[in-house]
Amino acid sequence: MELDWKLILTHIVGFLITVWILKKFAWKPLLGVLEERRQKIADEFDKSRKAQEEAARVGREYQEQLSHIKETAQREISAAAAEGRRVAEEIRQQGQREAGEIIERAKAHLTLEVDKARVALKEEMVAMTLAATEKIIQTRLDDAEHRRLISDFIDGVKKT
Repeated sequence: MELDWKLILTHIVGFLITVWILKKFAWKPLLGVLEERRQKIADEFDKSRKAQEEAARVGREYQEQLSHIKETAQREISAAAAEGRRVAEEIRQQGQREAGEIIERAKAHLTLEVDKARVALKEEMVAMTLAATEKIIQTRLDDAEHRRLISDFIDGVKKT
């Protein structure tokens, strides 16, 4: 086998002409399409990176807002609890004051009732003494009659 130099030379020249024609007419548009595709991919990566940064920023803002809301809610809950304790203490004190007033009124009423009962008892005793004296004065009694009247009087006091 011998090499045919003419055929090899013709192939080399044909290849170079094909490369030159491709470079002239197809290489630049092909490189332009590739460059456009590369730029589009780079832009998509930039957009993706910016979207991730924006999502991270929004996430941080939401976390800050959430923490602020939690703090505010905790302060409001604490304030409401303190207000509740204050109101409960105020109600307790008012209840104690009212209970004391009711006790004092009851004591005063009881004292008044006891005084009324003493007066009524005294009036009854006076009336009974007068009645007994009246009976004694109306009749002259001997010792036995006198004892019977006193016994009846004592029985009458026991019944009332």
